[in-house]
Amino acid sequence: MSILTILEFPDKRLRTVAAEVDTVDDGIKTLVDNMIETMYAAKGVGLAATQVNVHKRVIVMDVSENKDEPICLINPQIIERDGVEESEEGCLSVPGFFEKVSRAEHIKIKALNRDGESFELEARELLAVCIQHEMDHLEGKLFVDYLSAFKRNRIKAKLDKIHKSQGQ
Repeated sequence: MSILTILEFPDKRLRTVAAEVDTVDDGIKTLVDNMIETMYAAKGVGLAATQVNVHKRVIVMDVSENKDEPICLINPQIIERDGVEESEEGCLSVPGFFEKVSRAEHIKIKALNRDGESFELEARELLAVCIQHEMDHLEGKLFVDYLSAFKRNRIKAKLDKIHKSQGQ
């Protein structure tokens, strides 16, 4: 396994809409394993393939306390949603920034697991937020898109300054 490079806002590649996974093959399984390792190394709770510049509909996450319950969602689709909850979100692609975002309080999804088997999952609280956040990445959307233009531009300017100082 290897740790992948996480793209950071405002990188335009983060705006790419991810393609459906046709077949869960060894390449996809390796991607999932590398994404899980990358997510843990970055101390995140979720990661979409788009964030590592692979534009496939693949998400990994682990909201467990001990970080030992990884979940893989391939081609996820929300089939039910209700309620509204506002919570503070951060993102590995927008490091160091946290803002309040409104999301559905409860969702039900269907997806494929790492072995290509179809399953359904109901989620609330942090897991529901995480799934919705990562699914946004598959559509080329970031949590900063829910913020005012002023806040989004302020975050962009600060990250641009950091990237320039790091020679990126």
